[in-house]
Amino acid sequence: MDKKKVVTALNTILENELAGVVRYTHYSLMVYGYNRIPIISWLRAQATESLTHANQAGEHITTLGGHPSLKISSLLETHKHSIEDILKESLDHESHQLDNYHLLLKLTEGKSVYLEEYARAMICEEEDHISEVEKMLRKSK
Repeated sequence: MDKKKVVTALNTILENELAGVVRYTHYSLMVYGYNRIPIISWLRAQATESLTHANQAGEHITTLGGHPSLKISSLLETHKHSIEDILKESLDHESHQLDNYHLLLKLTEGKSVYLEEYARAMICEEEDHISEVEKMLRKSK
């Protein structure tokens, strides 16, 4: 296993999870209207989960002898804060992170059961998030 490539992939994951903390916190502050309470609760739960995921990635980095990044991946302020826009941006963020976890799986598959299983578990979580957001964006018939 190429530890340097794995640490780089984990740092990308860490940076994106930290961006998720900021992104979901911001979104939770920008929701208005009669659906506000359940939506901000969901968004804040996503922010908390992103922080947990960032901590997990950081622990794996230090276990491998690497140094966790202090960077946060780019955050684009679109100034679009309708619930639909927020969900579409969330979907984009989750899809991008899913790609990062797939890369980690590719780098660790057959080389580290521990990291391979971590990557698989995170892929499952990201796919679950994506399916939930897609359902939230689906229009009732």
